[in-house]
Amino acid sequence: MIRHGQTDFNFQGIVQGCGVDSSLNATGRAQANVFFETYKHIKFDKVYTSVLQRSIQSVQKFIDLGIPHQKLEGLNEINWGTREGKKITPEEDAYYHQVIKSWQDGQVDLRIEGGESPIDVASKQKPALDHILAQTDENIILICMHGRAMRALLCTILNYPLSSMDYFEHENLCLYELNYTGSMFSVSKFNYTKHLNDLK
Repeated sequence: MIRHGQTDFNFQGIVQGCGVDSSLNATGRAQANVFFETYKHIKFDKVYTSVLQRSIQSVQKFIDLGIPHQKLEGLNEINWGTREGKKITPEEDAYYHQVIKSWQDGQVDLRIEGGESPIDVASKQKPALDHILAQTDENIILICMHGRAMRALLCTILNYPLSSMDYFEHENLCLYELNYTGSMFSVSKFNYTKHLNDLK
């Protein structure tokens, strides 16, 4: 499971969310390329992405190999509401951190203004997760999605409360490697970025 590569919105500190369909920038494309070169030897049975182009572009080279690909809306980023497409000012930053603190304190049904709550995100992810886990012929899969949504999904599959989301750190094109026994998940790589070392 990976987060998408860098976009200009990431670089400029502009809020994206599910309502902003931004493309990878040059750094993001370089990140996607080195990830592909590092992991192209793995025989993925399927590639899953959100419907947003930054997630698709991040794994396009795997798709170009002919690996089956499915876009799932349930893997989209959280809806950041009125903040989407806006630069993070000190005032916006203070409000954002207030909301995050409320989530960490257990108020996971609190929606950011005009947007979604962690409960909303987990609810929209459930059909996507159920679909992925139902595919008995897919043993090794690659999922590319988004930072906050990935945090919520990791909480769900690892049986953490949603208030623990921020435990799961992430960077652009980081990797979480997960193993599934059929009844439980474990993590063998956590926010792994060694493949990006040559870009730093």
